[in-house]
Amino acid sequence: MTITPNSAVPPGTLMSDEAYGALRAAAALWVGASVLITNSLGKVLIQHVDYRDTCLLPGGAVDKGESPAHAAARELVEELGIDAPIDRGLAVDWVSADTVDTPAVMRFPGEILHVFDGGTWDDERIAEIRLPPHEITGIEFTEPARLPDLLSPADARRALSALRARINATGTVLLENGRPIAPGVLDRLAVLRTVRPHHHLPWHQGPAPRELTVTQVWAWLFAPDGRVLILLDPGTGSAVLPGGKPEEQDRGDPVSTLRREADEEAAARLTSPLLLGHVTDLPGRRAYLRYAAALTGLAPARPDPATGHTYARILATPEQAMDLFDWGPPAAGQLAAVHRARRQLGIPVAAPQPVTELTGDIGFGPGRI
Repeated sequence: MTITPNSAVPPGTLMSDEAYGALRAAAALWVGASVLITNSLGKVLIQHVDYRDTCLLPGGAVDKGESPAHAAARELVEELGIDAPIDRGLAVDWVSADTVDTPAVMRFPGEILHVFDGGTWDDERIAEIRLPPHEITGIEFTEPARLPDLLSPADARRALSALRARINATGTVLLENGRPIAPGVLDRLAVLRTVRPHHHLPWHQGPAPRELTVTQVWAWLFAPDGRVLILLDPGTGSAVLPGGKPEEQDRGDPVSTLRREADEEAAARLTSPLLLGHVTDLPGRRAYLRYAAALTGLAPARPDPATGHTYARILATPEQAMDLFDWGPPAAGQLAAVHRARRQLGIPVAAPQPVTELTGDIGFGPGRI
C-alpha cells in the first residue's frame, strides 16, 4: 500500500526548523510579572507611579532570558528595596491585544502576566520599604474593594482574582483578561467587591456583663472536617457568620436567637452551642455574642425573612473566614477561642483547601463532609 501526503495535515508537521521557528516568533507575546502583597488587615499593597494616572501592583516586564519568578523578585528589590523569596504563583493571565489601549507604534501583541504571592507583610517588613528616586512616587495598603477605583479595570480584575485564589487555596488560577476561565463561588459572587465592614472591636472571653445590651448573636458552626459555615450575600459578595439580632419571640435567650437566625438565614441545624465570648462596641454599651457549635445538617436554602436574600453557603477554614472579614487585631483572640471550642467539640483541624459551596439538603453525620 502506498501512503501519500494528506493536504489536510497541519503545515507545522511539514515545516523546516527555520520556518517553524519563524512561525512561533510571529506569535510571540510580551511577558510580565507582578506580586500581590497584603498587610495583617488584608489590605493590598499598591504603588503610585509617575508615568500613568492609575496605580499598579509591584512588578514589571520580564527581561530576555529571565524567568517570571526571578523577574518578580528583581522588581521587588528595584521598586521597594525588599529582597523576598517568590516561590508561589497565584494567577496567570492571558491579556489579549484588543483589550489594552496602547499606542499603535507600540505594536502591543498581547501579554502573559504572572501574579505571584508576596505574602502578608508585618509592620517591621513594611518599615523596611525603600522607594527608588524615580518611577515609584508612593505606596499604600488599600481595601480590596477600592482596587477598581485605583487600578485600571483589567489590573483590578486580575488583582482581585489573584486575591480570591489566595484565599481559596486553589493554587495558580488561569485568567483571560483578568477573569478566571473556571470561576469558583468566590469569583461568581465577586467576593471582596464591596468594602468589608470595619469591626475592630475589643474581644472578651466569657459571658457579657449584665449591664450590656446584647444586640447580636453569631456562631462558628463546624462541619465534621473542621471547616465552618460562612454565608455570602449574593447582592454584595459580603461574608458573614450565621446569626443575627434578638427578637421578642426569643424571650431574652441568645441561644434561641441563634437557632432561629441560623434556620432563617442558612436553614442550618446545630448541636448545643458553646459560648466563646463577646465583642463590645466602643462606647461599651452593647455586646455581640459569639458561640460555636457542630452542624448536624442543612435544608435547602431559602430567602432570609429579614433581608429577602438567599445566601450562598460555603464551608471555609476559620482562617479563610478571617480573610473575608475586617475584624482587626482583636480577631486573633476570637480565632484562638474558636479553635479551643473546636477541640472541645472533638472536631479536627481543617486542612487547607478550596471553599465548598453547599446546596440542597445536606446531612453532617459520620462519613459526610
